[in-house]
Amino acid sequence: MKLHWQIAAALAAAFVFGHALGETAWFVPAADFVGTLFLNALRMLIVPLIVGAMIHAVIGIGASAELGRIGWKTALYFASTTLLSILIGLAVINLVQPGIIDGKPAGERLGLDASTESVLKKVEGRGSGDVVGVILRMVPPNLVRAAADNEMLALIFFSLLFGYFAARLPRDLADTQQRFWAGLYEVMIRITGWVMKFAPLGVFALVGKTVAQTGWAALEPLLLFFLCVLAALAVQTFVVLPTLVRLVGLAPLQHLQRSAPALLTAFSTSSSAATLPVTFDCVKRSGVSDRVAGFVLPLGATVNMNGTALYECAAALFIAQAYGLQLGLFAQFLVVALALLTSVGVAGIPSASLVAIAVILSAVGLPLEGVGLILAVDRVLDMCRTAVNVFGDATGAVIIARLEGEDQDAAAGG
Repeated sequence: MKLHWQIAAALAAAFVFGHALGETAWFVPAADFVGTLFLNALRMLIVPLIVGAMIHAVIGIGASAELGRIGWKTALYFASTTLLSILIGLAVINLVQPGIIDGKPAGERLGLDASTESVLKKVEGRGSGDVVGVILRMVPPNLVRAAADNEMLALIFFSLLFGYFAARLPRDLADTQQRFWAGLYEVMIRITGWVMKFAPLGVFALVGKTVAQTGWAALEPLLLFFLCVLAALAVQTFVVLPTLVRLVGLAPLQHLQRSAPALLTAFSTSSSAATLPVTFDCVKRSGVSDRVAGFVLPLGATVNMNGTALYECAAALFIAQAYGLQLGLFAQFLVVALALLTSVGVAGIPSASLVAIAVILSAVGLPLEGVGLILAVDRVLDMCRTAVNVFGDATGAVIIARLEGEDQDAAAGG
């Protein structure tokens, strides 16, 4: 059985057993142990994989003109797909209006989640300064500490600098650097392949624990909002991104099948960074070169947040509706712009999405307590939007590889 089918079967089993065994004393601790072990194994690979892949890619790209060409294509893809996803979320929430029930704002009926107070403590004091602070996080005072804290922006910035100047060393020294980093990257990919043999077990544990703890009853009061976000994410995943894949002459279904292990792992872990080793493995199977994958994927896992940006916009509009505030055209444009910026700017801080939503709520004059309206469904939607984030990264890698003239075996009609 192929890996993605093994993971899918584990996912289905997790829903069944998590629901059935949720009340038993042993299931959650056991699932937590196995799931944490699997997550730790993936996180263990992140720092050496990012540094090795990006330095290897930049040295391989070589000339600054070529680096600039791939860079602007990557930036254009990230910005355009994220903006499209935000507009989809905006359209769905405006069309369905899940925050309005029987013609009245749903805020009083929904009530605030019991854990609202603890969430407000996490976002207290945070705001637009966190978006500006992204520049400071790019240049760490201590690289070793940045690596220990998984500060991906800092690692990417250093790797870009290192690779750029290593490529400009005398030929013999540059070749030595290239061989070393290529070897490190290849070793990390092979370790990833070994870790992924345990992926079905890890997925079962992670998702089973979530289902056992949250159940489905919590979704009922917010079911319409939940379905709206799922529908918008589905449009981005199964319409927008496959259409872009088709436009460059590749087969969308084949690309989706090859990306399936990364999508299922992202759904289970709720972490684009933790899924990064698996995403590398998937795009390599699609014929993407190391130089493109090593450049696009680490950047994508940090700044390309299609699903997150969509969710931030949808959540802000839903909360506005629930409080009875009809946002005008300018206010909705502000929400779109802030969702685009904050999906990147707050990615490296705890409770990132909730902080971003708090920034947007403050900008349009809504109380921060509004985040309490969506907490019941946030965990499950976090899993879904992370899968969309990762699929956006994988799609970007294959599209940019194609635009760079790479001959991939996922050609149209394949």
